[in-house]
Amino acid sequence: MARLFGTDGVRGIANEELTIELAMQLGKYGAYAITQGKKEATILVGMDTRISGNMLENALIAGILSTGCHVKRLGVIPTPAVAKLIRTLGADAGVMISASHNPAQFNGIKFFNEKGFKLKDALEDEIEKMIKDHVQIPNTVIGTVSDYEHAKEDYINYILKTIDSENFQGLKVAVDCANGAAYEVGPYALNELGAKVYPIHHDPDGLNINEDCGSTHLDHLKQYVKTINADIGLAFDGDADRLLAIDEEGQLVDGDKIMVICGHYINQKQALANQTIVATVMSNLGFDKAVESHDMKHIKTKVGDRYVLEEMVSGGYGLGGEQSGHIIFLEHNTTGDGLLTAVQLLDVMKQTGKKLSELARMMTVYPQVLKNAKVANTLKHDYMNNVKIAQRIKEVETAFHGNGRVLIRPSGTEPLVRVMIEGENQNMLDEVATELVTLIESELHV
Repeated sequence: MARLFGTDGVRGIANEELTIELAMQLGKYGAYAITQGKKEATILVGMDTRISGNMLENALIAGILSTGCHVKRLGVIPTPAVAKLIRTLGADAGVMISASHNPAQFNGIKFFNEKGFKLKDALEDEIEKMIKDHVQIPNTVIGTVSDYEHAKEDYINYILKTIDSENFQGLKVAVDCANGAAYEVGPYALNELGAKVYPIHHDPDGLNINEDCGSTHLDHLKQYVKTINADIGLAFDGDADRLLAIDEEGQLVDGDKIMVICGHYINQKQALANQTIVATVMSNLGFDKAVESHDMKHIKTKVGDRYVLEEMVSGGYGLGGEQSGHIIFLEHNTTGDGLLTAVQLLDVMKQTGKKLSELARMMTVYPQVLKNAKVANTLKHDYMNNVKIAQRIKEVETAFHGNGRVLIRPSGTEPLVRVMIEGENQNMLDEVATELVTLIESELHV
């Protein structure tokens, strides 16, 4: 049976895969496992704007209350706000109901511990086992639920205190709120900082979250930035834990570029811990070269912001993230935070007086080709043990002379091996990627 928890909590189609029964079980066993049965524990619960949010919230809270834990409801609020408020309020855990960048019919449940960190795999496995075994939790106490009315205010105030700029006056900012969790706090915080804010997709109806908008659908924002002559466009995803930017020319500034821009600025102030940025193996080769050329270092982890965070905590690093826009400023928060990232990026623009397009030129994006090889599920981890495949990969990498790379990795859920090649010549990349896919499929077939 497939693992219940994915890379970012439990997700599925609401009312079909993520049912009220499962939500109640997650609340019950999640609360018990995270708090270790602590009496009078308090758990925060937030959600995004999906129509299924209230349904799942009620079921989740019922499960939590059955363990004797108390609940503070935060309402519609970004995922990183939950992580931050756990520490601010001294809560014992937090839960976010969201499926992030996925369409409205999906939803998800993700947990945070008392320090605002996502759960370790082992604890998720423990919760999952308790659900499957229908473990009985002895308890005669029932918890209480209350609304925390200052959640948005507290989150915004924390964001405002993270920068050096007194204000962002003179900056014209287009903001795509993805009809999601940032639809109120995003524009409000930027207005408080003095920017001239032009929000779009900030009228959620429960069904339009991420619908042709937000960080996964950037065309509208690109055009809007040019139409209103904005200095920058900011795109959140549904739960606002990631951010992508658009420069004044309508060009994408992704997570890799944002990390280079902010990392360089922090490093110039001699405040970048170990002069190092933590990224994943999916970061562009141009990221590696930009970091090195600006007197910084990088460390790579496997894909997933949780693995970036684990490396940051264990190694004492302060900045890390993913190409997709999950950026972690560990000095301020314990998870990717779209609004925090937006404010940090705007601060660099304000402090340096440079346009975003100029800042973005610190990194040159190398062409990238992604292809999937269909293989036997039992063999998808064996590609490097195959002499022919390993030899061909080595030959390709040698031919790049340091100006390209090959990344092969098995899919976590499908019978696929993912082939990613980066280099300077797009046509050559297409040819080599196709050749490698054909080779892998022929060698690892059923």
